[in-house]
Amino acid sequence: MISRETIDEIKNRIDIVDVVSDFVSLKRSGQNYKALSPFTNEKTPSFYVVPSKGIFKDFSSGKGGDGITFVMEHEGMSYVEALRYLAKKYGVEVKEEILTAEDTLSQNERDSLYIVMNFAKEHYKNLLLHHDEGISIGLSYFRERGFNDRIIEKFELGYSLNEWHNLEETATKQGYSKSVLEKAGLIIRKNDDTTYDRFRGRVIFPVHNLAGKVIAFGARILSKEKDQPKYINSPETEIYHKSQVLYGLFQAKNEIRKQDFCYLVEGYTDVISLHLAGIENAVASSGTALTEEQIRLMRRFTENVTVLFDGDAAGVKAAMRGIDLILKGGLNVRVVLLPDGEDPDSYSRKMGSSEFQHYLKSSTTDFISFKINLLSANISNDPIKKAEVIREIVNSIALIPDPIKRSVYIRETGDLLRIQEPVLLTELNKILIQDRRKRDQEYLRNEPKEPLPPIYEESIQVSKTDTLTMVQMQERETIRLLLNYTESHVDDERKVLDFMLHELDEVEFNNPVYREIFDEFRVKAEQGIRLDNFYFLENGSDQVKRAVADLMTSRYETSPHWSEKYHIYFSHERDEINKISYTNVLRLKLRLIQKLIEDNLDELKATNDENQIDHYLEVQSELKKMQKEITDILGIVVLK
Repeated sequence: MISRETIDEIKNRIDIVDVVSDFVSLKRSGQNYKALSPFTNEKTPSFYVVPSKGIFKDFSSGKGGDGITFVMEHEGMSYVEALRYLAKKYGVEVKEEILTAEDTLSQNERDSLYIVMNFAKEHYKNLLLHHDEGISIGLSYFRERGFNDRIIEKFELGYSLNEWHNLEETATKQGYSKSVLEKAGLIIRKNDDTTYDRFRGRVIFPVHNLAGKVIAFGARILSKEKDQPKYINSPETEIYHKSQVLYGLFQAKNEIRKQDFCYLVEGYTDVISLHLAGIENAVASSGTALTEEQIRLMRRFTENVTVLFDGDAAGVKAAMRGIDLILKGGLNVRVVLLPDGEDPDSYSRKMGSSEFQHYLKSSTTDFISFKINLLSANISNDPIKKAEVIREIVNSIALIPDPIKRSVYIRETGDLLRIQEPVLLTELNKILIQDRRKRDQEYLRNEPKEPLPPIYEESIQVSKTDTLTMVQMQERETIRLLLNYTESHVDDERKVLDFMLHELDEVEFNNPVYREIFDEFRVKAEQGIRLDNFYFLENGSDQVKRAVADLMTSRYETSPHWSEKYHIYFSHERDEINKISYTNVLRLKLRLIQKLIEDNLDELKATNDENQIDHYLEVQSELKKMQKEITDILGIVVLK
């Protein structure tokens, strides 16, 4: 079978728009794309692709899911065939493996890592806020940088005591094994088999995944020990791969969607300082060189990136490398180069929030102007150097996947460098032809030699009883709210997930797919793991993936012209999620009670035993009372 590592790599590389565009002509519709259904014969487009969620939904046929599902449905491929097709498309080496008994425990091991990382996060937070050393050293450091309570809580900052075994001893007393602590990268084992805490005497920056779970830590030393690095980070683990993570994306993703662009910086404090300055659509590459995986991650939320670079030589070099990589990833790039010796953290604190925001807006430039200004500084009247600059810029333009954007940038380059457009186009085409030949050769080398067997799925049997249908419709609404608003607040203390799990603690869903989803939410929550919709798209059954894609996708969205042009505003469901969640729970309980009334009535009709008749009548009376209590709250008079 294909290895888990290969499957994860394929999923990380998939761009849903890119995959679907190979088969369907997509047109932008707001932040999404739409087209005529490739599965039915229709005249009005009902096929939608949602890049931010990595899914498609075809309302005419009911099909939906991620990029893998689309290839399976459109091309009639099995799961394995679709994986091989996408592996070839994205240049992923397919590794095979034999499933062993140990593999069946891998998921449990991953869950254990999430749980122990959450424990460590809470431990570090507690030390920062309640331990004398944490308050006097860690909290004082954050206060000096201007970090307020809101920011400290938002990023869940912490402190690790300057002791060798503090976390290890605390964790083992709580029942966590040294083996799990070591696998999570929290402790280090020496050659003599003794262990010690990885993070000691440092402030702690937790790294979250998109679901908000802590998967790693960054730690900054505050003392002036010369033999110690300024920052240390968690090692690569089963749940943490630094090339696939952007620091701050969990906190910034909603604002990125709202603003439809993202600021990219280098480090932890850069992100936090931007949030302090009121700029909440900022993420960092966590001190590593920018990777293709990180760019694809950004693209799930926006196609527009503004990169903030330090003004020193190293910052300029990073700017040149980063711009080309982002262009290759299909994103629109703008650049802000800070004054020499400054970084986003230092400069935002020096200028203040308002002035810094104004500086970013006024200093942002497109990548062509940035590169020309940077590369042209030493050209003078040297034609050879000028030719090198032109070739360098055209090479960057050639990386852009969109031909229309390439054309626009070629024209702009010609105007700025005063060179004829056909000359630039000739050079561009030469580069594109060379790249195409390389890709064709690689395709032929990696073409699979044997067909693969298909896989089959079971169909779901749904009762057609009216009451049961009403129950399942309300179950559907419950799951929809959970998937789309998991972390939204119902009140000051509880989020939608916590509220639903508490109110529906003893409820068993009738629809098997909705039951599977809800039970997974419940089981993981008991383990301290909070799921989001991406978890089900990656790990759910085919039926679950289709259901999740359906519940995450809306055919309609309000045109921005209503508010921007006509100043007509609509309330969003998210703004009333507390009332909607409360009403939904009541309606689900009402439908379940109605079903119990029908079932109890059937039992009553089927018996001649007087004792049983009395029992069923008592039950019926109690159920009717419960029904009336709920209908009075909901204001319902006529019931089904």
